[in-house]
Amino acid sequence: MKELIYTAIFVGLGILLVVLLLFMFLPKKEKDKSVETMKYVAGVYTSSILFHDSTLDVQVIVDENRINSISLVNLNETVTTMYPLVEPALEEVSDQIIKTQSVENISYQADNQYTTIMLLNAVENALEKAEIDAAAEQ
Repeated sequence: MKELIYTAIFVGLGILLVVLLLFMFLPKKEKDKSVETMKYVAGVYTSSILFHDSTLDVQVIVDENRINSISLVNLNETVTTMYPLVEPALEEVSDQIIKTQSVENISYQADNQYTTIMLLNAVENALEKAEIDAAAEQ
């Protein structure tokens, strides 16, 4: 009777050992999925907008898979005086982009549509620089 109990215990331990070895050494699919979900190369990317005599830079900060912030760089008083809708338009657009993590289907007001379209194009250009495919080609 003892021999049957010992045999059952050893068989159970053997099966447990085989299952553990299979679990440890089989390739994990989760790592492959995490690599595929990376959309951007983390960093700070800029795109320029030319307003007559002034150049304005739109700065986009991204992680591997998130857009973290969008801001204006080199914004001087001349630009804010001549184009007062630039800052409010960028705030409205950046809030929507960060919330949805996409530049698609962004809504904007009719009174600042041209400014918003210019800012959206600049953000899209900066995000194209940040994309994984673009970084691999460079």
